Amino acid sequence: MDRRGRIAAGVRDSFSAGLGIFPLGIALGLLVLQAGLPWWLTPALSLSAFAGSLELLLVGMTASVTPLAAIALTVLVVNFRHVFYAFSFPLHLVRHPVAKAYAVYAMIDEAYAVNASLPERERSAERLLALQIACEIYWVGGGLVGVALGAVLPAPVKGLEFALCALFTVLTLDAFRSRREIPSVLLAGASVTVALVLAPGLALFAALLLFVALLLARHALTARRPAPETADA
Repeated sequence: MDRRGRIAAGVRDSFSAGLGIFPLGIALGLLVLQAGLPWWLTPALSLSAFAGSLELLLVGMTASVTPLAAIALTVLVVNFRHVFYAFSFPLHLVRHPVAKAYAVYAMIDEAYAVNASLPERERSAERLLALQIACEIYWVGGGLVGVALGAVLPAPVKGLEFALCALFTVLTLDAFRSRREIPSVLLAGASVTVALVLAPGLALFAALLLFVALLLARHALTARRPAPETADA
């Protein structure tokens, strides 16, 4: 496959992810306007922090004038999973320093998931970068469409503030479908419960930090558990 074919393949790879990214971008644009924030904050957030779930969360924090330190901690905890993505993300395929920097910046969940499903022999720098650029176009474009819709709608759209919660509710339901992920879901539920009881004013931060600690403890216990012995034939 030549260079043009690899780029075209990357764009095609992005279509399935775009079905979710574009509508979520529209929700972001509408939410920004309904929160009383300037319209330009939508593309500014989309370009400076290319992370859909985080941006939806930042809208509410910005509207409520959350302290900068709390915002920084939220960004660190919510996006800390990307550190682990880097271990298996094929950044080694991208040789140009500027292109590699962009690949790191645009390493979102959807790009990671789509690329992980590709056979090793079909991966390439051009295909990866085309996928990531297309995903960002969907996100930024969706946000601008949301801003345009918000400017002409006669009344606010109710329920948009629930978009982030709805997104993670769907992800949680998907996790329940896989039996091996049920312990992680239960740990998340326990983290939220404990945080709401012990630190209701900082429930989000406390729950995220506690969940990370519980996951690390679970990993340590699992690693120490001896492998089951195979029965003799």
